[in-house]
Amino acid sequence: MTATTSEPQSDLPGRIMAREMAEQPAVLRRILEEGAPAIRQVAQEIAARNPRFVLLTARGTSDNAALYAKYLLEIRLGLPCGLTSMSTTTAYGARPDLTDVLVVTVSQSGGSPDLVASTRAAREAGAITLAVTNNPDSPLAGVSEYHVDVMAGPEKALPATKTYTASLLALYLFVEGLRGGDGAPAKTLPDLAERLLARQDEIRALASRYRFAERMVITSRGYGYPTAKEAALKLMETSYIPALSYSGADLLHGPLAMVDNVSPVIAVVTDGKGGEALQPVLDRLRGRGADLVVIGPADQVEQASAGFVLPTEGIAEELQPVLEIIPLQLLAYEVTIARGQDPDAPRALAKVTETR
Repeated sequence: MTATTSEPQSDLPGRIMAREMAEQPAVLRRILEEGAPAIRQVAQEIAARNPRFVLLTARGTSDNAALYAKYLLEIRLGLPCGLTSMSTTTAYGARPDLTDVLVVTVSQSGGSPDLVASTRAAREAGAITLAVTNNPDSPLAGVSEYHVDVMAGPEKALPATKTYTASLLALYLFVEGLRGGDGAPAKTLPDLAERLLARQDEIRALASRYRFAERMVITSRGYGYPTAKEAALKLMETSYIPALSYSGADLLHGPLAMVDNVSPVIAVVTDGKGGEALQPVLDRLRGRGADLVVIGPADQVEQASAGFVLPTEGIAEELQPVLEIIPLQLLAYEVTIARGQDPDAPRALAKVTETR
């Protein structure tokens, strides 16, 4: 029997990742109860400076959180956003004019040299700089004009779990603060996260179904797309299964040809416009006889080979990614355990990746 997220056994592999996944409801509550006022204050100060557009900078898991922020900023605020290529600054020495541009750098540790160098260069080029980290004493926070603490507490497992959902919620509250909102719709998230974590047996059954998979494809659209990318990363870094993530639209532009009835396709179906846009893709996948796993509303799961029903009723589409990733974190954990590996210590990885 494997460890559960609620009571990880100290002598089993994956106990650190299990414990940190289990902490997510408490982390979300901490942000809402203790961190929200400071996030709102930062947002108000930045809103008063009226940035003309936004650049988002990150790596790895934080890059997927930044992509989520891009959807929020463009949809909720109408602000044009881009994801930066740090090498243009750190390797090629480019110095674009960033006057009145908001540069948001997302990093769990705040210690990667290229993130620090890129943010420092952006500030020198006139940008409004904001660091979103789990370490207010980090070098990144030090070179940034503003800082948002995601308040996740120490994260020791190499696969990031609680810092990811914490970053999503912090970014949501920041964007709501920019538009003058109070983030009240997010108050139900901690309880819902608790309910999802209590359903680990359902995920374990899925894991036993896919423990021998040689490849996985994960797809979504809209707000769910960052979830698909993060789920693929978690599966690859823990279980070493090649997991390919695609926007549903991109999947139809060629990669659909590799889909067969052997390799599972996981579809993250948000309850909203993103899920509606994904429907033609789901139809094509079913038409090809794909082994389709749906993470989403009950009516979508019923039409798939397997799945996990998310409690999306009454939850705004832009908040669903905080919940969507939790069963997929559990899936990565359970598949890895079923394959006899330790998700706490993926090979060749370090907690702080020092790219330059």
